[in-house]
Amino acid sequence: MSDTDAIGSIGIVGAGLAGAGVARSLAATDADVTILEKSRGVGGRAATRRKHGCRYDHGANYVNPSEGDASRTAALLSELGSDGLVNIDEPVWTFDRTGTVSEGDRPDADKWNWTKGMTQFAKRALDEAAATIEHGVRAASIERREGAWTITDTEEEPHGPFETVVLTPPAPQTAALLAETTVDGEHTARLESATRAVQAVPYRTIRTFVLHYPFELDRPYYGLVNVDHQHPVGWVSREECKDGHVPDGECLLIAQMSPEWSTERYDEPMDIAAPDAAGHVAELIGDDRLTDPDWVDDQGWRYALPDAAVDAEPIEALEAIDLYAAGDWVVGEGRAHAAFWNGVELGERLCPSVQ
Repeated sequence: MSDTDAIGSIGIVGAGLAGAGVARSLAATDADVTILEKSRGVGGRAATRRKHGCRYDHGANYVNPSEGDASRTAALLSELGSDGLVNIDEPVWTFDRTGTVSEGDRPDADKWNWTKGMTQFAKRALDEAAATIEHGVRAASIERREGAWTITDTEEEPHGPFETVVLTPPAPQTAALLAETTVDGEHTARLESATRAVQAVPYRTIRTFVLHYPFELDRPYYGLVNVDHQHPVGWVSREECKDGHVPDGECLLIAQMSPEWSTERYDEPMDIAAPDAAGHVAELIGDDRLTDPDWVDDQGWRYALPDAAVDAEPIEALEAIDLYAAGDWVVGEGRAHAAFWNGVELGERLCPSVQ
C-alpha cells in the first residue's frame, strides 16, 4: 500500500470526547474518518445510564468550562442544539476531612447538562461528524508499513489502512497501545520515548456508587466536593437536581469515593463496598436514612482523572510518522470540555494535511 492510496484516511481509537472533538473538526474536510470504540456507546467517562425509571451520569457530572473556555464552550453547546440542554440551578458546596460542610465560592458557576444525560455531549458532536464508528472494537496493536497504519483488534481483525492514527484513550491505555506499536526501525527510539512519557502520567482511581431512595432529600446544594482530599468521599451530588433524570418524590445520589478509598476497595464486591460508601455519605449529609438505599449501582473508573499533563515533546515527535494523541491527559485538565477542545485543536491542525 503506497502513501497515496492511504491519503485522507484517519483512524481514531476511542469515541470519547477527545475522539468526538477530532472527528467533528474534520467534518468539513475530505478526510475518511473511522473511529474504533471498544464499548457499545460513545462519550467515554461522560457516560449516562438508565435504571428503574431514573437516568444518571456516573462519570462526568456536567460541563463546567474553565474561564478561558467559557465563551467558546457556551457557543458550542448552542451549536449542538439547545433542546434538552439545562443548567443546574443549585450550587456546589464544599467539605473538609472532618465532614464540615461550607458554602462554595462559585454559587453562580455554570453546570451544563442534558435531560438525556452527559452522553449527549459526544452523541451530538458525532452526529455532526462525517465519521464511521465501529463499536465493540478494542485496539490491541498498531503497525506502520510502507507509510500506512494498520490497527489490529483483540480478535486479531485488522482495521485500515490509515494515513494517520489518533489515540484518545486514557494515558495508561494509550501507553499500552504504544508499547504494542511497530514502526520502521529509524523511528523506534522516538516511539519508546513517547511510551515512557505517557506511562508517567499520574492518574486517580475513582469508584462511583449510585444510591437511590424512595423519598425526597431537601438540601440547598446540588453537590458537595471535598477540598482537602482527606475524606473517604470525594464528591456526592443529587441527580434529582437535573431535569428529566429522577422522578418526583425520589432521591438519587452519585457518590464518587476518594482515590485512596477507591484504590483499596476497587475490586471489593458491591454488597460489601456499597454499604460502607452509603454510611460515609449519610454521615456527611447528616441523614441516617441514607445508610439504607433501596437500590444501588456502581462503576469503577481505574483511570478516572489525570493529575498532570504528559511531557509534550516526546508525543509531538510522533507526529513525524502521523501518529497523534488527544485527551484530557494531554493538557492535564480532567474536565469533559478540556478533552473535547484538545481533540478539536488536534483536528484543526490535521486539516491542512487531509483536505
